Amino acid sequence: MAKRLKLRTLNFYFESMATSAPISKNTENQNGSIIPTNYPALATLVVVFFFWGFIAAGNSVFIPFCKNYFGLDQFQSQLIDFAFYFAYFVGALLLFIYANVKRKDLVAFWGYKRSIVYGLLLSALGAVIMIIAVLANTYAGMLVGFFMVAFGFSLQQTAANPFAMTLGDPATGANRINLGGSVNSFGTFAGPIIVALALFGVTKASDDQIAGLSLDKVSILYGLVCGLFVAAAALFYFSKKVPSGIEEATVEKAGKAQTALLVMTGLLAIAFSIVFYTYTLDEGNEAVKAAIENKRFIWLLVALLSIIGTLVFSYKSANKNQDGWGAMKYPQLILGMLAIFIYVGVEVAIGSNLGDLLGQKAFGEIPTSKAAAYISMYWGSLMIGRWAGAINVFKPNKNLKNLLLLIVPLAAFGVLILINTIAMNDMKPLYWYVLCVLVLVGAFYLTQDKPAKTLLVFSICGIAAMLVGLFTTGTVATYAFLSGGLFCSIMWPCIFTLSLAGLGKFTTQGSAFLVMMILGGAIIPPIQGKLSDIIGIHQSYWIPVICFAYLALFAFLVKGLLQKQGIDYDNKVS
Repeated sequence: MAKRLKLRTLNFYFESMATSAPISKNTENQNGSIIPTNYPALATLVVVFFFWGFIAAGNSVFIPFCKNYFGLDQFQSQLIDFAFYFAYFVGALLLFIYANVKRKDLVAFWGYKRSIVYGLLLSALGAVIMIIAVLANTYAGMLVGFFMVAFGFSLQQTAANPFAMTLGDPATGANRINLGGSVNSFGTFAGPIIVALALFGVTKASDDQIAGLSLDKVSILYGLVCGLFVAAAALFYFSKKVPSGIEEATVEKAGKAQTALLVMTGLLAIAFSIVFYTYTLDEGNEAVKAAIENKRFIWLLVALLSIIGTLVFSYKSANKNQDGWGAMKYPQLILGMLAIFIYVGVEVAIGSNLGDLLGQKAFGEIPTSKAAAYISMYWGSLMIGRWAGAINVFKPNKNLKNLLLLIVPLAAFGVLILINTIAMNDMKPLYWYVLCVLVLVGAFYLTQDKPAKTLLVFSICGIAAMLVGLFTTGTVATYAFLSGGLFCSIMWPCIFTLSLAGLGKFTTQGSAFLVMMILGGAIIPPIQGKLSDIIGIHQSYWIPVICFAYLALFAFLVKGLLQKQGIDYDNKVS
């Protein structure tokens, strides 16, 4: 009886998904057997995951270069990251507005395959714009190039995540996204090293080398990047193993959701305009400077509250009357939008503030040249967790899986140590970080691949790690904050899978909403940074504690919400 109930739950999910991908690959067989994973299509798909990490992390080389080359201040150089992350929001918002006006889901109409191809070509156009801007010697033009590259990424990501879910059993969709995430993390880890090698001939760049970089090498690098984007698009387009993923479904009018998101966008535009305007003012004496800094902080909080307020209002309104809310009529999606916003924000915030934290006396006053090893380990921790989370994609038997859950994270840790050693980073202080990796292994054994339980356990581990870091100093605190990367590692696929469950024809619209919330990477880190000016960089890590607490709450609430709709991933997997 229990088995029939589980299969009935899964059948309900597939009926709601209403996808037109081939039955043999992407839907459950009529006899209820487990759906085989489409490995050739999945292998092709993970290529684009690598690009997202590689390009985004490679920006870390361009920020100090542009600051030196164009004579920028710190805020102006950070506009590279702002342009990059804000493009995700704009791209996803435009996809939604088009769908709402035309009553047609553009990604579903094109199909996941063509949407990813078009996204790659848009990113290639961004690389061309970058080359033109370099030839014209204009920083503003380079920002447009960064924006267009990420604009293409927004289309790719809107299609790629739900596409990965359809390439096999939906209950293990998080594992397939995790596989892409593990490749993405390798790109994040390798990006700065490869970019520095291409530009300087070394695996990491000194300040003098960054200052002495010529724009000619930048144009050559982005010429190669453009070629890679086009090659990946061709690989996707001509691959017969990749299903089209086309879905011809009329989109329900979502006027209320559009109004809410446009109001939120307007509030964000006002807040960001004031934040940007304050950087054009003459700061004068210390009192004036402090007043301006406080004004910036207040308007960053306004931006944050605009997003939270819009989502809370939408959640309550959709509960009263679902008409006009489209995908946002599903409570799991609205709560998931806030979860993605907070997850991206906390992941970036922990890493972005590590350099200043390690420079404090309580943490050994580690200089910038040596802090690179620690920062690399933080971002590499995401790779460790995602490599482990991707094991289930290959469906090993129970004994082999238990063995791999121990071996794979330790092997990934060894790869990080080896590559950093080759890059001439001193990794000896981080050898005992392997103990934190073993804690991660224990968490994986405890969660048993259940998405909601995994998110809850990892969020609690994140809270514990941040509290240990806050109430200790030195090596223990350093390891605790670094382990935030381990516990953030597989949150994205868990949130994505749980948020899109049961959305049916609204799946791609919901995916677009979730991609919008990558905006968290442009808001939460500067809020923590400004808070550090007030209470100190160490105590500013209360921000990640609050973020992990919400993610734990989401994991607790979403399981009950899905069960009411007849969807229970955790029981299906168990």
